[in-house]
Amino acid sequence: MKLSSMVVAVSLALASSGAYAFHCPKDMKAIDAALAKKPNLSAQQMADVKKYRKEGESLHKAKKHQESVDTLAKAKKILGI
Repeated sequence: MKLSSMVVAVSLALASSGAYAFHCPKDMKAIDAALAKKPNLSAQQMADVKKYRKEGESLHKAKKHQESVDTLAKAKKILGI
């Protein structure tokens, strides 16, 4: 009984990390689309968005998907998306 519970827990953990992996590119595309519309941001806000976008992509490539999603969320918040 314990083994099956462990298998379920591991399966859920792996499935959720996979979901984040697919979420990152979606967030990056949304940020890129918003930037293409030339949003009215201050120079500091624009620098922050670009920094978070780049950092989020790096984290995604390093397979740190939760950190990537969290970082990309900062850019999305500034952009209002």
